[in-house]
Amino acid sequence: MTAVHDDEPDSADRPRRPRRVARVLIDSPLPQLDRLFDYEIPAELVADAVPGVRVRVPLRSAGRVVDALLVEVGEPDASDRPLSQLEAVVSPVPVLTPALYALARRAADRAAGSAGDILRLAIPKRMVRAEKAWLAADPPSRPVIDEADRAWADGVLGAYPGLAEALDDDERLAVDAPPVPSTLGDGTVVGSWAILLAAAATHTLASGRSTVIAVPDHRDRAQLEAALAARIPADALVRDDAKQSGPTRYAAFLRTLADAPCVVIGNRSTVYAPVSALGLVALWDDGDPLLGEPLSPGVHARDAALLRQELHGGALVFAGHTRTTDVERLVAVGWVRDLPAARRVSPRVVLSANREGESRAARVPSSAFAAAREALTEGPVLVQVARPGYAPVLVCAKCRHPARCAHCGGPLHAARQGAVPTCTWCGRAAHAWACPECRSTLLRMASSGSERTADELGRAFPGTRVIVADGDHPVTEVDARPALVVATRGAEPRAAGGYRAVILLDGDRMLMADDLRIGESCLRWWSNAAALAAPGSPVHLVGVGGEVARALATWTQAAYARSELADRAPLRMPPTVRVASVDGPHRAVDTAIAALRAAVPELDGEAVLGPIAHDESVRALVRFDYGLGARVTESLRASVVSHAMKGRRAAKGRTPGAAHTLKVRVDVPDLDL
Repeated sequence: MTAVHDDEPDSADRPRRPRRVARVLIDSPLPQLDRLFDYEIPAELVADAVPGVRVRVPLRSAGRVVDALLVEVGEPDASDRPLSQLEAVVSPVPVLTPALYALARRAADRAAGSAGDILRLAIPKRMVRAEKAWLAADPPSRPVIDEADRAWADGVLGAYPGLAEALDDDERLAVDAPPVPSTLGDGTVVGSWAILLAAAATHTLASGRSTVIAVPDHRDRAQLEAALAARIPADALVRDDAKQSGPTRYAAFLRTLADAPCVVIGNRSTVYAPVSALGLVALWDDGDPLLGEPLSPGVHARDAALLRQELHGGALVFAGHTRTTDVERLVAVGWVRDLPAARRVSPRVVLSANREGESRAARVPSSAFAAAREALTEGPVLVQVARPGYAPVLVCAKCRHPARCAHCGGPLHAARQGAVPTCTWCGRAAHAWACPECRSTLLRMASSGSERTADELGRAFPGTRVIVADGDHPVTEVDARPALVVATRGAEPRAAGGYRAVILLDGDRMLMADDLRIGESCLRWWSNAAALAAPGSPVHLVGVGGEVARALATWTQAAYARSELADRAPLRMPPTVRVASVDGPHRAVDTAIAALRAAVPELDGEAVLGPIAHDESVRALVRFDYGLGARVTESLRASVVSHAMKGRRAAKGRTPGAAHTLKVRVDVPDLDL
């Protein structure tokens, strides 16, 4: 969509019909500016004003010059209205490719958001020195893959019959990665999933096409980078990481713009990398919340990857030790194909419970304790716990009332045995704490964190090394010597040769979390930890039964995802339907819902929940089928723009009030439902 400014200045000496018109996307968070604006290209900028470059343009309504991206160059329309001129071309590098703009526009429309917000995530800030160095250097050459590396890649992919052919045919696939650790030639320990994705990327690069792989965090990226480093040329491996320095990240982005194919690995925004000749987009562990985008418009990396594959072709692979309900729904409707391995590999999972005569308060049953003792004669043992710290939860020793901070109401915790309790929220020390219910001054530790568990196990296994791995004590790898490794979920280090036993504690506590997908999340945490065990080593799940425990024991995570979908369908809960939240002033929310019902009459009476009071505004939830998505998001976006325009006009009045905006979030994260 193109538009001209309503308040363009007249100029007597300016020609009434410009020779060339630049259609630009203004870098602004305002929803009413999420469209293309026409500007005249002055004669001195004709050579530099090419599609994709950064420009600066006057914005008369704001009385200033703003940044923008030049999307396309064309002829003026039939109207005879004068246009403002481009102020300057900031950079000669076309950072916005037509494919990237099409993807950003499509993703924003699907999420009822702005394309500028998507591009702000996809295109790093300009770094002048990095840009000059890139322009002065020779363009990268096309990578050449050795025959030995091609054979290695085909051999790895051969464990999945038809996988190599499916990659060549640009199919959409769901693949269960082998749950065993692997050791590279230099002794580095990585997950077998990294070997599998590295083989897929090598195979794709050998065919002359690029690969984009998104992983949750830096630990996963490091494993994948190590697996790829020995198989593809160094200049063809591009690391895209938000933690990189500005010049380094911008230089990596510029490399993706080159014609030579490459392999890009990084975090959630990597799915937008504008590589040439896209051959594969892969996501590892799409259930990890780190792949969900918290910034507006909140497009999950999985959805962006699906849109990109649909627009630009190439293969799409969802790999993991578990199967999310989102991917399983796509498999059920035939949009993604489940591709199993020729030989099923699974850990030896044992469901441990307290034996007859054992105290129910015993945290580690005798069977798991005996397994750990035996395994410690051979190598390291992993113990997974729910929380970091020493005592994350304190209660009154007399009435068991939760101990809360007197200042902010936050929960109290203890950093070590006998330490003064401190507040988890504000950090204040509770020197003279008294229970508001019974006035007792005695506290009891109601839970054990990683440090307390390490303390207890250290006493139970004297003379054994104890290693704590959590957010405060990051550990990425341990050697093969006997040790007790106590780690929080997701922080488990890799062990040389794999762990000789894995003990999964606090499973019942994890399942008590107030989360729609808590069973799915627990199964993912436990499966990822079980995949660190050496082949044949026991994995003890302590104190958990039911369907989720059976899914882990039988290693049938896809079947569990199918059962979850079957349970959610009658309740119309995601991902069987899409959910959008509408937040704002009561009148604005009511107007948006009324406009939505008029635009999409297929919505039934139970599609809208609310509105109800939420913080200082009201909130309504809209549940809708996937087939209605385009019309629902278009209506909600129109309401957001309309409300923003009304607020802008009201702000010019003599009695300006507080800004009350209408906010829409589509595909709401489960924790916000």
